[in-house]
Amino acid sequence: MPLWELFLIGVGLAADAFAVAMCRGLEAKRFTWKNGLLTGLFFGFFQAAMPVIGYYLATLFADEISAFDHWIAFALLAFLGAKMIYEGAKEEHSKRREKKQNAGSTSDTAAAADEKKPEHVSFRMKELVVMSFATSIDALIVGVTFAFLDTNIWTSVSLIGAVTFALSLFGVFLGSKIGKKLGGKAEIVGGVILIAIGLKILLEHLEIITL
Repeated sequence: MPLWELFLIGVGLAADAFAVAMCRGLEAKRFTWKNGLLTGLFFGFFQAAMPVIGYYLATLFADEISAFDHWIAFALLAFLGAKMIYEGAKEEHSKRREKKQNAGSTSDTAAAADEKKPEHVSFRMKELVVMSFATSIDALIVGVTFAFLDTNIWTSVSLIGAVTFALSLFGVFLGSKIGKKLGGKAEIVGGVILIAIGLKILLEHLEIITL
């Protein structure tokens, strides 16, 4: 398989990871290289590791995995999306209440708190693992496909991982720039996007839609 085809496969597999990484940036509202690189590494690693697992398992469990992988991805992303919507709505409600109570300095304090939030809330390891896993399940099946093609698995997964890393890093950066302008509404928007991605994965695997 030529490199340009592998590159296109990598971009296709990384599309969901890019969108989810952008949601992380939306929630954070502030870009830091630490968070961007960490997100890229997690998404890139899982996107590269899954095809290796699929390649060596080959067709042994392919039918069983494809029967429910989309439900797992949908459940994980829907849960995280709902959590983000809840937290975003709570934050917006809290800000409105603070504005009524204090018209002056309190808003500055809330803004300062938002600036500190990304480091401790938006990029927790457990959430990164869950999102990385949920968006890389399709790569497992791609790995099974590689087993039946004249493809160097290590070249393939290296390229897929690198593409996913770059797009995820950019996704965090782009989302953070948009998130600054949206404020507390960013989490609600990000949550809706996460649920939409999970629903897209589910409907595609059920062959209800084709994108």
